Amino acid sequence: MQENSIIKKNILKYLDFKGITQYKFHKETGITRGILVQNNGMSEDNTLRFLDYYKEVNPTWLLTGEGSMLKTSKAEPTVDKTGIPLLPLDAFAGLGDTAVDGVDFDTIEERYVVPLFEGIKIDFMLPVRGSSMYPKYSSGDVVACRQVDELLYIQWNKVYVIDTISQGVIMKRLKKSEHPENVICKSDNKDYDPFELPKDDIRNIALVVGVIRLE
Repeated sequence: MQENSIIKKNILKYLDFKGITQYKFHKETGITRGILVQNNGMSEDNTLRFLDYYKEVNPTWLLTGEGSMLKTSKAEPTVDKTGIPLLPLDAFAGLGDTAVDGVDFDTIEERYVVPLFEGIKIDFMLPVRGSSMYPKYSSGDVVACRQVDELLYIQWNKVYVIDTISQGVIMKRLKKSEHPENVICKSDNKDYDPFELPKDDIRNIALVVGVIRLE
């Protein structure tokens, strides 16, 4: 009987804490009306109904009065979102058509604050691989990028990081082609020949807006 008395007292405490009237309590849970003020005990069925409806209540507290009234949830580890996320080059391919299906920038832990880029819209940074854009960009440099949502917004003769279906991730200077369905990909390194790339071969594209050169 003492345990039932504790349960009823704690239910009343919870209802008062949440501002729930007894009328609303009985209507929502289906528990027999008036049971909280009766001298008879609180059945196991009614106790389970209460816990099933008010899932935030800590069962240990309800039954014994010990611990906190509400269940405590484990805090999820948080990522410090200060700075610009640095993606591995291959992760750019993982962006796909939408960030939902690929990389979530909010989960990237490796970030850098670059005062030089302050005031510039930058979505992420990527490391440079290879020598096709030398001497403008060298392997080991880090480029700051701004995602481009539509190919209509391409700025000709600017450098882009492009995720292609046929060649993977490449970095090229884009030029207008005589064929509207293509773009010309040009390397700054004269040892690499320019080539035409169909626009429908491009899955994702980002404009290079800055560079960090590592010695």
